[in-house]
Amino acid sequence: MDILAYDFMQRSLLAAVLVGITAPAIGIYLVQRRQPLMGDGIGHVAMTGVGLGFLLHASPVWMATAVSALGSVLMELIRWYGKARGDIALAMLFYGGMAGGVMFVNIAPGGSNANLSSYLFGSLSTVSPSDVTAISILAAFVVVVTLGLRRQLFAVNQDEEFARVTGLPVRALNLLTAITAAVTVTVAMRVVGLILISALMVVPVAAAQQLTRSFAATLAIAIGLGVTVTISGTVTSFYQDVPPGATIVLLTIAAFVALTVLAAPLARRRARSAAAAHPPVDPAECAIPAMRGGPDKIGV
Repeated sequence: MDILAYDFMQRSLLAAVLVGITAPAIGIYLVQRRQPLMGDGIGHVAMTGVGLGFLLHASPVWMATAVSALGSVLMELIRWYGKARGDIALAMLFYGGMAGGVMFVNIAPGGSNANLSSYLFGSLSTVSPSDVTAISILAAFVVVVTLGLRRQLFAVNQDEEFARVTGLPVRALNLLTAITAAVTVTVAMRVVGLILISALMVVPVAAAQQLTRSFAATLAIAIGLGVTVTISGTVTSFYQDVPPGATIVLLTIAAFVALTVLAAPLARRRARSAAAAHPPVDPAECAIPAMRGGPDKIGV
C-alpha cells in the first residue's frame, strides 16, 4: 500500500490505533458515572500545557499531560467539595485553561495561534517520532488501568456507596479515573484534537450500548469501533486531504446512527424469542387448587 510508504503515515496510523483503543476504554467509565463531557473539559485545560510547552521549549505532549492531570484532580476536588458553586468553578477552570494556552503560545518566541491548530483539531503530518514514543507510553498506562482495574472501576462508577462498604478506596479510584482520562486526552490530541476527543470517548460507547448491555461486551465493541473509525478516518484524511479529527468524529457518529437503526429490529427479534421461550402463564393455573375430599370434622 502506498500509504505505508510514508514515514509520517506509519506514525499516524500507529497513533490512530492507540487512540482508538484508549479513548473508548476510559470513555465507558465516564459514561457510566454520567460525566460524558469530562474529556471536553480536560481538553480545555490541556491547552495550557500545550502553551507552556511552546513557552518553555519543552514537549507539548508531556506538558499537556502534566497540566491536564493536575486539572483533572482539581475537577474531582471540585466535584467532592464544590457543592452549589461547583459548576461555576469548573467553568472558570475550563475557560481559564483555554485562555492560558492561547496566551502562552502567543508570548512564546515565534509563537502564534497557528501553532495550536494541530493540537486543537489533529494533524497527520505533525506526528513526530517523539510524539509516537510519548503516545505509546501513555497509552500503555491507560490500558493497564482501564483493563487491569476494570472490576474495581466498574464497582466504584456503578455505585460509590456500595463500593465504599465493600472496602474499595473510592476516592483514590475516582482520582485514578480522572487522571487516566487526562492522559487519554493527551494521547489523542495529535490525531483527533483537543476539541473533538470527547466525542471519541463517548460516542463509540453509546453506539456499542445499542447492541448490548453487558459491560464486557460493550467495552469490546466500543474499542473495536474506536480502532475502526480512527484507522478509517486517518486513511480517508490522507487520500481526500480533509482534517483527520473531524473525519474520525463524523465516521463515529455515522457508526452510531447505523447501529441505532440496526438495533431496533434486533431488539424486537430478541423480545419475540424471549416471549416464545417463556410464554405467559394462564392466571387460572396460578389459582390455589381445591381441597380433595370434604373438610375434616373436628369432634368436641
